[in-house]
Amino acid sequence: MDLNLPFLSLLIWTPILGGIWVLYLGDGQEQTVKVFSLMVSILVFVLSLLAYADFDTTTSAMQFVELRSWIDAFKINYHLGIDGIALPLILLTTFTTILVILSAWDVIEYRISQFMAAFLILEGLMNGVFASVDAILFYFFWEAMLIPMFLIIGIWGGPRRVYATIKFFLYTFLGSVFMLVALLYMYSKAGSFSIPDLQAMPLSLAEQKLIFIAFFLAFAVKIPMWPVHTWLPDAHVEAPTAGSVVLAAIMLKMGGYGFIRFSLPITPDASMAFDSWMIVLSLIAIVYIGFVALVQSDMKKLIAYSSISHMGFVTLGFFIVFSIYATTNDSSGAVMALEGSMMQMISHGFISGAMFLCVGVLYDRMHSREISAYGGVANTMPRFAAFMLLFTMANAGLPGTTGFVGEFLVILGSYQSGFWIAFLAALTLIMGAAYSLWMYKRVIFGDVANEHVAELTDINTRETFILAVLAITVLVFGIWPAPIFEMMQPSIENLFNHIIQSKTG
Repeated sequence: MDLNLPFLSLLIWTPILGGIWVLYLGDGQEQTVKVFSLMVSILVFVLSLLAYADFDTTTSAMQFVELRSWIDAFKINYHLGIDGIALPLILLTTFTTILVILSAWDVIEYRISQFMAAFLILEGLMNGVFASVDAILFYFFWEAMLIPMFLIIGIWGGPRRVYATIKFFLYTFLGSVFMLVALLYMYSKAGSFSIPDLQAMPLSLAEQKLIFIAFFLAFAVKIPMWPVHTWLPDAHVEAPTAGSVVLAAIMLKMGGYGFIRFSLPITPDASMAFDSWMIVLSLIAIVYIGFVALVQSDMKKLIAYSSISHMGFVTLGFFIVFSIYATTNDSSGAVMALEGSMMQMISHGFISGAMFLCVGVLYDRMHSREISAYGGVANTMPRFAAFMLLFTMANAGLPGTTGFVGEFLVILGSYQSGFWIAFLAALTLIMGAAYSLWMYKRVIFGDVANEHVAELTDINTRETFILAVLAITVLVFGIWPAPIFEMMQPSIENLFNHIIQSKTG
């Protein structure tokens, strides 16, 4: 299939223009706003599926490339393109946005047009991050997407939303400033902001180390890695359900995408020099944050800490590759770890989004996220209890779900580097089961705890559809992950070969 469409510009600007039109419609036409927003999100998802259908999975080259001059004086271009690393994340973004808009259908009661517009504009900006081939264009979308998320938490969030938004904005914005400095320095040497040009530019080890640190400060905050993770639980707790879903399912993945698009290929020697530190920080996130999740009394905060723990697998898989290759002198284990990290990002998008939606279902009915406020929910919401059980088991890494695939590959790759690294990483399977199932037991099982639980009504048709779609996705790609691996394998292998072959300039 060769449709010859500017897919990437359509994926970026269709939701942005749709969001602007929704703002123009205003709050006097709530039903029209909702239907139009849903139709735009479906259209963008269909466009992403058409891009996937037209995507060549046998090459690592950038596809659907668009190149136009933007700021001639500094050689900044409107340069778009995607490979097998970016496309799965764009598909995740467009898929999630539909569910997010549906989840807020009857929940948001004021400023509905602004709410829907914020998510549509955010979708376009996030697609721009994954599609950018020019570093300044990437930075523009990277920073611009903070604005709609800032407004989503700050306007429709909880009682401490102002504190959470300021903390979220300061952490992520200040970290990104160092990335901009690194990009400007590299431009002074390469004379270009093109990401492939920056990846091919020779740098001394000292230069690489400074650039790596600058990138680390931007991307580690976004994931977030320990110890710069403290903004995330606050942001999740105060954000509306739809905001938490987008934050967990997509925005955290941008930190991982930054590492695999910038840090590893641009500073391979520094990445190897700092790999031990990155492995330690990743293992701390996996193990320590798992214990932190275990003691949480707020369901949203528990899932937020769970996200930090699971994202530790992403950075572990990215930076264990050097140790695996040095130990085995074989690329297969290292490539497997990279593929596992990418799969973990996709899987976590589905599962964390589903978990936050489940908490949102309960919160919409009882206006409480405290585990102690529930008990015996299965007696009054059996259909909901069944869905939540599946997502809870997937969060714990149950084989047959997407939660198992990525973690298993990273653990298997880590074992080739050393037993104890794999052992500590594998603890997340125990910790994940502990905090996930313990929360589920206290909320869902047992006798009806109080009159509020007794009055709960089971999920309606709209909620059933959302959770069913996510359940099918988690099971299908857990049992048959081949389409995702086929999409990204050539790009992952090319990335690994580039890392290994690069020499200090």
